[in-house]
Amino acid sequence: MRFRIEHEALTDAVAWVARALPSRPVLPVLAGMRLEVGDGLALSCFDYELSATARLATDVAEPGTALVPGRLLAEITRSLPGEPAEFGSDGDEVTLMCGSAEFALVSLPLSEYPALPPSPPLAGTVDGGELAAALAQVLPAVSRDDTLPMLTAVSLDVDGEVMTLAATDRYRLAVRTLQWEPSQPGVRAAALVPARTMADAARTMAPGTRVSVSFAAGEGPRSGTRGPRPAEGMIAFESGGRRLTGRLIGGEFIRYESRFPAEFGSRAEVRAGSIIEAVRRVSLVADRASPVRLTFGPGRVAVEARTEGRARAVETVTASFHGDEPAIAFNPQYLLDGLIAAAAGSVAPVARQPGQRGGEAAGGGANGDGGAAPAVPPGTIRLEFTSPAKPALITAAPADGEPPEFRYLVVPLRPPERG
Repeated sequence: MRFRIEHEALTDAVAWVARALPSRPVLPVLAGMRLEVGDGLALSCFDYELSATARLATDVAEPGTALVPGRLLAEITRSLPGEPAEFGSDGDEVTLMCGSAEFALVSLPLSEYPALPPSPPLAGTVDGGELAAALAQVLPAVSRDDTLPMLTAVSLDVDGEVMTLAATDRYRLAVRTLQWEPSQPGVRAAALVPARTMADAARTMAPGTRVSVSFAAGEGPRSGTRGPRPAEGMIAFESGGRRLTGRLIGGEFIRYESRFPAEFGSRAEVRAGSIIEAVRRVSLVADRASPVRLTFGPGRVAVEARTEGRARAVETVTASFHGDEPAIAFNPQYLLDGLIAAAAGSVAPVARQPGQRGGEAAGGGANGDGGAAPAVPPGTIRLEFTSPAKPALITAAPADGEPPEFRYLVVPLRPPERG
């Protein structure tokens, strides 16, 4: 095996594949990254649950296949100078030369490495930017409780030309619809996709680039419904020479449409940037058990948070309000997640991994590089609720009267009694 490849393309592809490597492999060989050289270079990994493959054009001198420690290769390529890299294999070693740097990696036993899973049947295609935006909106609501596997997944339902994504942790429910192109007219299908798979897949997506979504539709209707049974087996996302496959979660998702109330007693509308920044600021004084309280008055809403014996913050922003119940309180992070997602619209921030703080991109800080929080897109947020004890609905206020594409249902908190 001998080939030469540009540094930037190599580093990006290796880093993407390495993110799919298991952190604690059950077998040492599963920590490897497979390098297959033929018409080009294919980098891949597979741990029986998740697989990633990136294909690159390269100058091939001698075809071949090797298996090397994946995370080590990622660290090496990230540190290389910006010059073309040359790979070669000699016996049990894979050599890498770039500029004046030279590395030799001991190969892992290729015969013990599992074959990559085959791609499931194509279900349809969707614009990468739109799907990434939708995922960024619903992923914050995914549960982190592994005792309920179906709640650690994103429900993917397709009905003809409409795809619906939904996620819940029992305290909030995020639902987003978008248009897509099914492989067959009138197709009905459903799947429960692990949140990690969805978040990793979103990293391959770009606006204007079609993403192929492949999975086998479940056979027969769900019990008591006309919808399809959730698919089993694997799902695959492919775009721009990169393919990610993940094992689906068995079981059925909650029937989320029935959770949305038909009407609410109170409605408020407020500018997205104003309410998001106000909630961010006053939340600084709130601890994990302290709610953010919204109190509506003529033309305004007071956003307030406090930690008894420590601090209190209040900020007033312009708002319109109609209804009989003027106050409601929420978990600060749940509220902020919903406001940011509703404001995002079609803007596609990087979908975060489960476990990251809300509003924080998958790369580290709030904007993905450890910097300040991302800019808030303009628009108007609509908040609808009936009482401080019943779920409230957060959406973007529609300008044309059409139903919102994104809906976020959140359970309020009862604020402590004031002395």
